[in-house]
Amino acid sequence: MEPPLVAVLAGGVGAAKLLRGMVRAVPGHRVTAVVNTADDLVLHGLHVSPDLDTVTYTLAGEVNPETGWGLRGETWQAMDALERFGTPTWFRLGDRDLGTHLHRTGRLAAGVGLAEATREVAGAWGVEATLLPMTEDRVATMVTVDDDTADGTEVGFQDYFVGLRHEVAIRSVRFAGADSARPGPGVLDALRDAPTVVVAPSNPIVSIGPLLAVPGVADVLADRRSEVVAVSPIVDGAALKGPADRMLRELGHEPSVAGVARLYRDVAATLVVDRADAGLADAVEAEGMDCVVTDTVMTDVDVATDLCRTLLGIGDQAPGGTA
Repeated sequence: MEPPLVAVLAGGVGAAKLLRGMVRAVPGHRVTAVVNTADDLVLHGLHVSPDLDTVTYTLAGEVNPETGWGLRGETWQAMDALERFGTPTWFRLGDRDLGTHLHRTGRLAAGVGLAEATREVAGAWGVEATLLPMTEDRVATMVTVDDDTADGTEVGFQDYFVGLRHEVAIRSVRFAGADSARPGPGVLDALRDAPTVVVAPSNPIVSIGPLLAVPGVADVLADRRSEVVAVSPIVDGAALKGPADRMLRELGHEPSVAGVARLYRDVAATLVVDRADAGLADAVEAEGMDCVVTDTVMTDVDVATDLCRTLLGIGDQAPGGTA
């Protein structure tokens, strides 16, 4: 098997859009995505992997274009039936989507690892890129929300993001189980072997943070920092989707490209920012990162493809970087 030309650290929607351009910029089978699994949950007895599924459905051309997650043309008869029984359905799973979760859960119950189950799901959807779970061990993003109790209440990420609609302030985030987790099969090899490593424009706290918390991942990136390129998920002080800007602010980080640079400066040499943040290039460079200004708002696949070609060009220029 040919080694990857690029490895991408990926969360959900933003990473999926980037990967859609990446598989046009280079052959799809030469792209490897290391995907966050700290959002995974068991729901109605099924193992659900939201970020893996969002990436899969997007690369398959079947993602719901209105939401950026789930499948187009969904029906909801299973959820309607559960509501009839009084079962909570705050996390909605469409009828087509259920097939993915049923297959994954069955394979895991049969003793197959999450990496192999992911390979099967991606292959069935015709995805050429290699999708690797960050770990096969249980890691869970836990969020302490700001409430009336002295210590706050800790909830799982999906309870915060979907159940509470990420409308409450947070006090802290931790990745339960990360300290003892092992990188998933092929993860460290992909990050070592790819000429360019890209940190996708995903939430740096709860999407990229869990990846960097898996032992060995941050060390590999730090060792080859000059070949690691990060894309800011913050544009003009705001997140394009989701609560990344608010989370940064609530956790004491600056919700700007300079704040993103402070989070990534130990593992990436270059931060790519949107033209709206061109005036902050000096602030990024003051954090010890090179700053590249280009169009990063992926309004369509052509913009995403152009962005990916820029990212690959940066990696080519790094010492030892070849494509």
